[in-house]
Amino acid sequence: MSAAALARNFRVPPPPSGTRPPEPLPEPARDDMRLEAVMAALSDPLRLGIVRKLLLEAVDFDHTCTWFELDRPKSSLTHHFRTLREAGLIRQRQYGPSRRNQVRVEDLQARFPGLLDLVADWTPAA
Repeated sequence: MSAAALARNFRVPPPPSGTRPPEPLPEPARDDMRLEAVMAALSDPLRLGIVRKLLLEAVDFDHTCTWFELDRPKSSLTHHFRTLREAGLIRQRQYGPSRRNQVRVEDLQARFPGLLDLVADWTPAA
């Protein structure tokens, strides 16, 4: 991996000013994140693509599942996002009927240095 990739700073948009976001849904603490769970979650190309899109294209503090424009049944998407959250890759917050997502950049960089660089540099198969 290049020095530029290792020096990459991933931008996490700040929460909207004047508001306090809801508490996150249950997720593993930083020290409880397991490499095998993270790698298993990332082994699915759809989930890897979700994390990559959030990492590189996020414009808001957090995004709903519809922002990804995935052509999958809601039950399938619920499963994939829950898998990512339970592995510790994303943080989900409940806003009324919708859940919003963001990558746990600081936790992942501290626990698994270089992992997010690999995700960012991944190229989906054609």
